[in-house]
Amino acid sequence: MATQKEGRDPVAAGARPLRRDAELNRRRILQAGREVFAARGLQATLNDVAHHAGLGVGTVYRKFPDKQALAECVFAEELGEIAVMARQALVEDDAFAALSGFLERALERAACNRGLRELMRHDTVEGAGLAQARREIASYCEGLVARARAQGALRDGVTEADIAPIAAMIDAVMALPGPSDVWRRYLRIVLDGLRAHPDQTPLPTSDGIG
Repeated sequence: MATQKEGRDPVAAGARPLRRDAELNRRRILQAGREVFAARGLQATLNDVAHHAGLGVGTVYRKFPDKQALAECVFAEELGEIAVMARQALVEDDAFAALSGFLERALERAACNRGLRELMRHDTVEGAGLAQARREIASYCEGLVARARAQGALRDGVTEADIAPIAAMIDAVMALPGPSDVWRRYLRIVLDGLRAHPDQTPLPTSDGIG
């Protein structure tokens, strides 16, 4: 006759693999979502993701009720990883090199990720995780700019508010026909404009532009 402990074990043993399989499927869907959105942009569908993951579309819908929910998770992870890059740059000794290096690494990710670039342009996907990652990136960028300014390496008048428009300008270059890495040339030109040089004229304020 089975003991009470023996009677519970098959249930517990059966429950653990089910939970593990469910989590594995969730990670598989998220990875497929990252790859599909990167290649096809935000117009990709859950059917596209299911096919890429090798899963039934019903399995995907059980984990994510719609494409918005999946995109929120995918891009919260993407932006979270960019936030980590910015945080790591804060400990580098050369503050201007840290700022420019972070910008290049972040834009390098965007260059091969159509969905991420669309997200940068339109903010069509939102969620608590995305909002948190955006706040972290903004905060770390503020720190990077402040350190470069304190070291005298940053041109007077440059602020953390300039970082997002700079990223948008380079994103526009990425959309142009031509070599896929031509954006690096223009980023270097922009970075040279951010660096402090002798005899620079003052930057116009935002009210004076246009």
